Amino acid sequence: MLTHPTLDQMQALGLAGMATAYRELAAQNSSSDLSRDEWLGLMLDRETALRSDKRLTNRLAASKLRFPDACIENIDFAAHRGLDRRNTLSLAQGAWLKAHENMIITGQTGTGKTWLACAFGRQAARLDHSILYLRMPRLFEDLGLARLDGRFPRLVDKLARVQLLILDDWGTHTLTDQQRLDLLEIFEERYRRKSTLITAQLPVAQWHDMIGEPTIADAILDRIIHNAHRITLEGDSMRRQKTPSHLTGAENGEINRS
Repeated sequence: MLTHPTLDQMQALGLAGMATAYRELAAQNSSSDLSRDEWLGLMLDRETALRSDKRLTNRLAASKLRFPDACIENIDFAAHRGLDRRNTLSLAQGAWLKAHENMIITGQTGTGKTWLACAFGRQAARLDHSILYLRMPRLFEDLGLARLDGRFPRLVDKLARVQLLILDDWGTHTLTDQQRLDLLEIFEERYRRKSTLITAQLPVAQWHDMIGEPTIADAILDRIIHNAHRITLEGDSMRRQKTPSHLTGAENGEINRS
């Protein structure tokens, strides 16, 4: 008799998962054998699972990952890229995110850097971290426009607050004086507070020259490198290979579109 008012109240309180579980339990003959605590436990489990799924969906939508379906489970460790299974799966546990450490993925074009970065991004979302993916050219474009229309402080604050910032295509061109200062401000705000994942074709040893101004380069790299986990993907670009690649289908999609 109280079934419909109870369901209405659950829906009104935003407890859709509990309401669904309530309906399913009420429709099962065997549910009469369950105690009140067991009913409540099952309903709470459903509500928790539903909210977790919604948070993951929202985080992935906000992340703007280039490959939102990339995931750690789909990494092909048989591919000859020098990717260590034990180290990769250890990083997937997320301790580096909790410690506010960084990650650097380097390798030649076409070796799957972006796909792997997105897989770590999706894993971070599963661990309930906020993520934002940006290509470096887009980052500098956004910063330039924000400086012109007065949004610059808000944009820097947004970049500083996201728990995992993924910067793709690092080091594809030399930096202007303003871009150096902008990067320094961003990394200063994030240092030891949040994690940053960088992908680059350029080896880390050449980053100092790429940044340019020695004093600013020292300051930027000091906030990135010393607490960064490094993954170096080996091998030539998959575009040069005539035989089918050992990358996953999603990674091959990255190569074909880039």
